[in-house]
Amino acid sequence: MNTYLQIHPDDNVLVALQDLPTGTHIQFNGTSLELVKDVPAKHKFTITDLQPDAPVVMYGVLVGKANSLIRKGEVITTSNIRHDTSAFHEKDGSVKWQAPDISRFATRTFMGYHRKDGQVGTRNYWLVIPMVFCENRNVGVIKTAFEKGLGFAPPEVYNEQVSDLVGLYKNGNLEGIKNYQPVSVTETATRSHIFPNIDGIKFLTHEGGCGGTRQDAEALCALLAGYIHHSNVAGATILSLGCQHAQVSILQEALKKLNPSQDKPVLVFEQQKSGSEFNMLSTAIKETFLALIEANKTERKPAPLSKLVVGLECGGSDGFSGISANPAVGHTSDLLVALGGISILSEFPELCGVEQELINRCVSDNAAEKFIRIMRAYESKAESVGSGFYQNPSPGNIKDGLITDAIKSAGAAKKGGTSPVVAVLDYTEYATKPGLNLLCTPGNDVESTSAEVGSGANVVLFTTGLGTPTGNPIAPVIKLATNTRLAQRMPDIIDINTGGIISGEKSIAEMGEEILEFVIKTASGETITKAEKLHQDDFIPWKRGVSL
Repeated sequence: MNTYLQIHPDDNVLVALQDLPTGTHIQFNGTSLELVKDVPAKHKFTITDLQPDAPVVMYGVLVGKANSLIRKGEVITTSNIRHDTSAFHEKDGSVKWQAPDISRFATRTFMGYHRKDGQVGTRNYWLVIPMVFCENRNVGVIKTAFEKGLGFAPPEVYNEQVSDLVGLYKNGNLEGIKNYQPVSVTETATRSHIFPNIDGIKFLTHEGGCGGTRQDAEALCALLAGYIHHSNVAGATILSLGCQHAQVSILQEALKKLNPSQDKPVLVFEQQKSGSEFNMLSTAIKETFLALIEANKTERKPAPLSKLVVGLECGGSDGFSGISANPAVGHTSDLLVALGGISILSEFPELCGVEQELINRCVSDNAAEKFIRIMRAYESKAESVGSGFYQNPSPGNIKDGLITDAIKSAGAAKKGGTSPVVAVLDYTEYATKPGLNLLCTPGNDVESTSAEVGSGANVVLFTTGLGTPTGNPIAPVIKLATNTRLAQRMPDIIDINTGGIISGEKSIAEMGEEILEFVIKTASGETITKAEKLHQDDFIPWKRGVSL
């Protein structure tokens, strides 16, 4: 196994692939250098002396500048470098794309749920949605009733532990409580024996709908409309209080924009017109049950891989993200694009520093100009409140080698592969053009994943170097570890280990194909992701304020 890596020929830093102690001699490009300090795995060290204000180059782009003299063989830190990027401007070039070999997948299909509008789902869910946070409690009542009544409720393993402890306490056995060792139970996805063709009923509770701006209400309605319109959804039950900003009429208008025919059942119940909570909930439960009977009639059938819409996401990133999991996912994206499918790359704060490359990859001037406009507006809004993209890296990111936002961004962008950018979407816009789509979202894991699914992703590829349990209520989220140590340490949340790229056992292309095979099995319902087994149904709408 190599002990270091130069990612791009123009880079003036190397990545440590394992812990390298002070004094280690590095042979690089015919020259020798000695490490002047310990370099932890995932961190970077310089291959030449860098004077103050000298550029730090990684992935072939500017990712920072030296704050002070950095000696040859010294590790870069938040103290000795600062975030910096190259300016971007209008489209001034284009990229000639060489599509990957797709012969292995050209005739492949997945087993999906075909919708009347031509979309094909990888799951078949019914949604229960509150228009405003005032209805969250009522949604919770329906959730308890349906999940237990239909067999979708997760195992009550922790309830049982508390019961055991209560029993010990009642018997006065304090030593037994101290020495109590619960039995580990493997989580499994629950299915209903009553409705075998329905994967579950999902509940999109949130804290919005009123009290914010009208723009917040409109954005929330647009996002909820995307979930109802989604290929993985059979229909929805809507609970409205009645007086909130997020009116049902706004939601209905957003649905018409997505599908003028509105051929999915949407059941609306308004509490202020229902007489009593009991009447509303009882009616909602009965009407929803009748709708489930119809939804259960839809069965999986073969569909071409061009019907896949894959979200490209990362969270809890580390210094290996940009050299293992992210480029592997990028190759998967390229394969999917070549097959006629859609991929969605989001997290605009994490595209900082690679804007020009993406601008030049846009297939049209209009798309390029839209990307420029959104990026500049987003950055300006962040700066107006005393922040900026440079504040994006989290303490965990920095600890594991992502020293500046530009370093993080250059690696994060690798999830988008090398294919042309066919469309640029603002938040809540729905992806319809086959190819790579850029979607404006924050870098926040859940806000971004929620947005990708709201824009049509029926599978999400989520890379992580530190480990995060993130999932989604209606789309399977496939978690990919950037390193083997993480995959072994947190096997309950990791689906795929890309650490073989770091050890040299696998190539990026080989890993990318393996990922696509996993996507096909997941899309067909043959494989259930770890997030699904854990019932990790994360959903956070983005209020268009500053969130990095």
